[in-house]
Amino acid sequence: MPNVVVIGTQWGDEGKGKVVDLLAEHADIVVRFQGGNNAGHTMVVQGKQFISHLVPSGILQGKTCYLGNGMVIDPGVLLEELDYLKEHGISVGPDRIRISEKAHVIMPYHKSLDHAREIKKGDNKIGTTGRGIGPCYEDKATRRGIRFVELTNSKVFSERVHSILQEKNFTLEQYLSASPLKAEEIIDTYTPYAARLAPYVGNISVELHRSLKTGKQILFEGAQGTHLDIDHGTYPFVTSSNTLSGNACCGAGIGPKEIHHVMGIVKAYTTRVGRGPFPSELFDKIGDTIQEKGAEFCATTGRRRRCGWLDTVILNNAVRLNGLTGLAVTKLDVLGGLESLNICSAYEYQ
Repeated sequence: MPNVVVIGTQWGDEGKGKVVDLLAEHADIVVRFQGGNNAGHTMVVQGKQFISHLVPSGILQGKTCYLGNGMVIDPGVLLEELDYLKEHGISVGPDRIRISEKAHVIMPYHKSLDHAREIKKGDNKIGTTGRGIGPCYEDKATRRGIRFVELTNSKVFSERVHSILQEKNFTLEQYLSASPLKAEEIIDTYTPYAARLAPYVGNISVELHRSLKTGKQILFEGAQGTHLDIDHGTYPFVTSSNTLSGNACCGAGIGPKEIHHVMGIVKAYTTRVGRGPFPSELFDKIGDTIQEKGAEFCATTGRRRRCGWLDTVILNNAVRLNGLTGLAVTKLDVLGGLESLNICSAYEYQ
């Protein structure tokens, strides 16, 4: 199998995890290259349901899984996920899961800022998951983030937390009217995380390059969907990272020539979680039927997904932006029983 990138073509929740799980059988390595635990994959294996938010779904196939430098990772959530998988008989040692030393760490102040900002915005809120994803990417862009290479160095980590928290607490208290955080409490919580995760951390770009040199096949797993991309999505109702196929290279540390195919995943209808434009959205009994039959609830937040007809305008946009070489359609069965189907092929404005 060639090296393949799997991308969602809508607003996420297209069923990427199921497709990755199928393709992973033919790959050696599965790489997640962006996002954080604001995404979720639901998989059922031998009657057991697994929901992963950070670990690539290829772990269920016994593949080596990489968390790339393009990700932002909450170490507490990651450890919970590793413990959950281990309890269910899945091998999750450092030989099976690797974390980029350049991936950024989601800190408690990121989550506090996320929640406080949404409260302050009131009816104008974006509808984030509140997991601290956006604030963490902000710190990455302003060069004040904490990476895993710093998390695993106790002296450097302590210095960074004390330095950064002065500004964060000022914002939380003076602007957002939220409670401040204590540096020592954060350090005491994250120090055990660092000790447990240190064996998993390394230079992922170098490790992937070595694997490619020996002929290993790699599957790249995206999170969210094309139209949540920070640059090309329905801004500002987007996520905080680049969700397009081109970011597989930046988010994992490999060159473009290593990508052979880009597989787009499209649901037979369209769904969206949270706020933002949705031209083909249904507000009638058909929309309710699709939502109920398709069990359309967000795997991460549990929020009800908005449902509508298949929108080929955004699908064609995804084909162009990602350079798709293939397309997999999911959940066709959910539309079974409807007397007729509509497909959105164009928009009319005013």
